[in-house]
Amino acid sequence: MKKMMIASALTGLLMMPLANAADYIVDTRGAHASVNFKIKHLGYSWLTGRFDKFDGKFNYDSANPEASEITFNVDVTSLNSNHAERDKHLKNDEVLGASKHATATFTSTSVKDMGNGNLKIVGNMTLKGVTKPMTIDAEKIGEGKDPWGGYRVGFSGTTLLSLADFGVQIFGDSSHATLDIQIEGIRQ
Repeated sequence: MKKMMIASALTGLLMMPLANAADYIVDTRGAHASVNFKIKHLGYSWLTGRFDKFDGKFNYDSANPEASEITFNVDVTSLNSNHAERDKHLKNDEVLGASKHATATFTSTSVKDMGNGNLKIVGNMTLKGVTKPMTIDAEKIGEGKDPWGGYRVGFSGTTLLSLADFGVQIFGDSSHATLDIQIEGIRQ
């Protein structure tokens, strides 16, 4: 009787669908992702903009989000604040140093499931040749099959970037930038 119970239990475990982590790439070709920023301008208003070129990949399992791994790259030279002269200034050596450090990177070190689709993603951000820890507060938007036979998952995230930590010149109240990241990944 005991052997039959053990055999039944093992058979049941083997028949259960296993949730597996999957690899995703960020959908930049379909414009289903964005990296936006806002920063105070002299303490009077918000300057907003985006980075037009970026890429990334991640590993995600909805049954075990804490095992996720994320790598993300932003082309700093693609900064676009809708004003060419300002963009030139923001890319110069005193601010972002885009000519020497054209790529900013983020690599996760841990992901904490906060419940209700909310995640705290901790990792290392490298900007202007300086690497510092950074935390992104993220929310899973949804996942499922797409109309083209693929499978997608989407996230929204925000973080506050202390510019002085990365050697970025500060102008008055412009000491922090808020990053807003919208990601839709296509399962590989």
